[in-house]
Amino acid sequence: MTDYLAAVLEMLGPAQNRYADPAAWDRLHAELGIQLPPDYRALVDAFAPIQINGHLYLFHPATERWNLGHNIRSTIKAWSELQWDDLDADEDPRELFGLDELSFGTRNGLWPIASTDRGETIFLIAARETPRLLVSYDDTWAEHRMSFAEWLYRYLMGEDMSGPRSAAFYPGPVKLEHLPMSADERTEPWYGPDRAM
Repeated sequence: MTDYLAAVLEMLGPAQNRYADPAAWDRLHAELGIQLPPDYRALVDAFAPIQINGHLYLFHPATERWNLGHNIRSTIKAWSELQWDDLDADEDPRELFGLDELSFGTRNGLWPIASTDRGETIFLIAARETPRLLVSYDDTWAEHRMSFAEWLYRYLMGEDMSGPRSAAFYPGPVKLEHLPMSADERTEPWYGPDRAM
């Protein structure tokens, strides 16, 4: 069985752990009332705040700018304000994935944990015992019964992880870029190890 966390870390290169802070995670979990998965926390601690391969954003709970808690709360607010009553069955995540309700930021609801500049939002269903992610993209939804690390691995390998024809594959090393921590900071991208792709 593949250790997807190790496989992703191998693709991205050595963990930097610039903002790793267990107390920040404790505060976030207490505030949210849920526990975010260990593999997700490990990847966020290792690299975030960061943009991966020019599209995927990961924020961190210990930073003021690009703060994960703030991002989760603002995304929950935005999604909660949308009207969900008039959806066709093939667009309604309740119908598609057997959800009892469609709520955001509730114990049984969807929790936004990552996003892209292409309009994708990656949600965690935290109430499930087995890892389960839902991805919203271009008025479609995709379900993945897997860990975040496996989802990220498959995303970086060029699989359709947001729905049909959604792949964003770039051969060669993965491109990484820290998000600027101040208005005047300029960041430079760097690349993970060669993937022979």
